[in-house]
Amino acid sequence: MKPVLVIAFGLLSIFLGYKIYQSINAPIEFNKIRKERFSQVIAKLKDIRDSQEAYKTVNGRYAGDFNSLIQFIDTGSYTITSQKDSSFMRFDKTYQIELQQDTIIIDTLGQVKVKDSLFGADNRYKTMMDVPFAQNGEKFEMKAAIIDKSGYKAPVFEAKVKKNVVLYDQPKDLLDRENSHQSVEEVNGTEIKVGSLTDVSTNGNWPPIYDRKNN
Repeated sequence: MKPVLVIAFGLLSIFLGYKIYQSINAPIEFNKIRKERFSQVIAKLKDIRDSQEAYKTVNGRYAGDFNSLIQFIDTGSYTITSQKDSSFMRFDKTYQIELQQDTIIIDTLGQVKVKDSLFGADNRYKTMMDVPFAQNGEKFEMKAAIIDKSGYKAPVFEAKVKKNVVLYDQPKDLLDRENSHQSVEEVNGTEIKVGSLTDVSTNGNWPPIYDRKNN
């Protein structure tokens, strides 16, 4: 029986050693994969935000769907203007003298294509609705609305995706921990998103590390 016990204990030691290695290595690999995938997802959300801000500049509201947003980028233009302070003299009937009046002169210089301004020769905006690493071709969920803020009708938008979609193949315990984050150094909650349907904001819910150029 002794050789059998030696083999059995040997196999048990190997198994336990592997489990210990996995318990240490799995979170490291998870964090590496998470950062890589979140970086690409956030890059697309930034493109969506830039496109929406351009849309609002021209149309006074945000686009409610990606088809409208992409069509706008394909065909839309900015009007380029310059403004300068000026003044002139105007006769004041009350004081019966000429008084200086301040004004602003706005000149229209021309137009520039939205696509050229935001993306140049890059056509990545045509697929900005596609979620990177999504197993089943999931798209970002995007909505736009007009909300009342202290009597002011404010246009808002929100684009988001569930973390579960991006990290679909990761260990459940680590994914559950990720979804419960509430920290200034993490992407909080169960979603990665930009904008808000309840507040006048175009911020994302990711930490500053994802805004660094090397990311």
